[in-house]
Amino acid sequence: MSEKNYLPVLLPIRSVIFVLIFTVGSAIVNKELGEISHWWSVAATLVNIITVSVLVIAAKRHGRTYGELINYQRGRTKLRQVIAVTAVVLLVGMGVMYLAGFLCYRKFPYMAPMMIAPIPPALAVINALLLPITTALAEDGLYLGCGVGQIKNKTAAVLIPAFFFALQHSFIPTLFDIRFMLYRFLSFLPLTLILCLYYQKKRDPIPIMIGHAVIDTATVIWILVTSVIPGFYEKLLAM
Repeated sequence: MSEKNYLPVLLPIRSVIFVLIFTVGSAIVNKELGEISHWWSVAATLVNIITVSVLVIAAKRHGRTYGELINYQRGRTKLRQVIAVTAVVLLVGMGVMYLAGFLCYRKFPYMAPMMIAPIPPALAVINALLLPITTALAEDGLYLGCGVGQIKNKTAAVLIPAFFFALQHSFIPTLFDIRFMLYRFLSFLPLTLILCLYYQKKRDPIPIMIGHAVIDTATVIWILVTSVIPGFYEKLLAM
């Protein structure tokens, strides 16, 4: 199978792995999916490491490096591009998430409570350092490098990777609740479309990766705060 046909086949891989991790994990610890949903960030870091490993191996099989797969070119990125893309990621990412929350739950602003639920403090510190970087490398490497960069049809090269980019969030965490899954999917689809379109035009992954890491940093800071300050999470839920 040729490279351009082979690499896009990897696009659903993260969705599949997340479902497996949560369903198998639920069975192992004998708890409902909702009871382990607060571990989503740790699961995400694990899946990120797996994803990057797969990308490195896939690129090597085709005589390329990970950097070549995502079309990284040293010294190409301009500061204004990073600032502009980061601003778009934050504004669209947060704005659409709240809009999706209103559409699905009739609450504004709404954020799924498990997304900032506490985990053991030491783990929260480690994950705060790992999650933003590994997510940018894994998600952008997969959906931009193996998707937008490989699919020949220009329209499909944006729509297909953007769809799977958004879809994976429906399983982070995995809860077989249609409303929750739709909320998560809608929260990210507009942003993934924008990012895939930007990458198709500019072929520069760095502004996207930095913007991606910034918005994920905001999330892990919330988790860190709720994890190290006793009772803070409960106060947030009561607001």
